[in-house]
Amino acid sequence: MRHFVLRWMITTVAVMIVPAFISGIRYDNAGSLIGAALLLGILNAFVRPVLLILSAPLILVTLGFFILIVNAFLLRFVPNVVIGFHVDNFGSAFWGALLISIISWILSAFFRGSDGRVHVLTHHARIKSVEGRVIEPMNGGTK
Repeated sequence: MRHFVLRWMITTVAVMIVPAFISGIRYDNAGSLIGAALLLGILNAFVRPVLLILSAPLILVTLGFFILIVNAFLLRFVPNVVIGFHVDNFGSAFWGALLISIISWILSAFFRGSDGRVHVLTHHARIKSVEGRVIEPMNGGTK
């Protein structure tokens, strides 16, 4: 649950920043911003994986570019459910989804520990010593 809340906060910050750069995306108030970020997080968690599996051939043919199209469709869908959040056209959704992905990726890097898991504070695992023995080759290593 903590992981989801952290991801939601990161997505909220990303969605809040995007209207400053993309003119076709805007929100009326903080409630619509939070609702849009929550819905986008839910869509990314549950709907996006299904869409990616169904569109796997297109993703392979376009060398991954189609993932950006899927992200844009999900962002374009959000205003249909969240009142007060607006995405004017598909172009705005495309560039907005790309920018949200980049911002989320950068912000997530600050919370990702060395073990690959997301932590509230940066977590560095202690270096563990590995015990073992070296097996010497027979005949001094020559054949």
